[in-house]
Amino acid sequence: MKSQRTKKTLLIIVAVICAAAVFAAALGLGKLSGVTVTDAAKPAESFAIINVIGTIQSGNEGTARIGYDHNATLSYIDELMEDETNTGIFLDVDSGGGTVYESDEMYLKLMEYKEKTGRPVHAYFNSTAASGAYYISCAADYISANRNCWTGSIGVIISTTNVKGLYDKLGIEEILITSGDNKGMGSAGSEMKEEHVAIYQALVNESYDEFVRIVAESRGYSDERAREIADGRIYSAKQALEIDLIDEISTYEQAVEYMEETTSSEGYYRQLYTPTIWEEMMADIEAVTPKSDMEVVAQLATNSHSGEPMYMYTE
Repeated sequence: MKSQRTKKTLLIIVAVICAAAVFAAALGLGKLSGVTVTDAAKPAESFAIINVIGTIQSGNEGTARIGYDHNATLSYIDELMEDETNTGIFLDVDSGGGTVYESDEMYLKLMEYKEKTGRPVHAYFNSTAASGAYYISCAADYISANRNCWTGSIGVIISTTNVKGLYDKLGIEEILITSGDNKGMGSAGSEMKEEHVAIYQALVNESYDEFVRIVAESRGYSDERAREIADGRIYSAKQALEIDLIDEISTYEQAVEYMEETTSSEGYYRQLYTPTIWEEMMADIEAVTPKSDMEVVAQLATNSHSGEPMYMYTE
């Protein structure tokens, strides 16, 4: 059975490689690096439509099927600050949030843009605009949302994965050599101590306080009112409108039209990154390649966000 599965996997890999090679030859594409693509001719004056789709984090650069490219987006906003033909920024948001650091970095970059240019920033919420996605949208002067959108989830979470029980069953022992009792806290192979939980909680509280302050400042709440709303729950668009988390329920087209009226200009979208055929091919191979039990365990133990503070909505 195992040999049959391996043979099938190899056949799939070969097929994918051959298909990619033929496709690349047909198109005359030999370049294996990302390119910046302009989707339409840029109007004389325009507002920039920027997608915030997927997890707000760095580390997406140079990978296939990315949604939000953090560094490319920040660089693009820097470019827009110097562009005299730019009339504003329209955030097209569909995200459950991301890391505390990158969410705050994006928020600060948008605030810098507004302060330096005096131009408006609007945000439109699609199906989801929660936690870190709401955090960055606090920089917007006006927020519209689809009637089926879920938003809110204002808060901070730190998630760690403990696989000690699984390690014990498999006969695996994690050995930590540290410079102090708290150096290895959050390790996947060790039990979490109460002291470590308290340390993490203090970090969560600090990030939460900053989130609350930004929401209160953006929406005109008192600190007390902001904390009542920011209990981590998710809100429907109707509920969010009732408590002034958003300004309007509308369609995407209506939100764009309002931005056009505000800026007396048209919208312009630039695709910041296009995965190459090579990157798409490698993603296809990874998707169809079976993982061993040990690889699954290793992936659990090295979760990319393990122990990292997140402004993230988790279902």
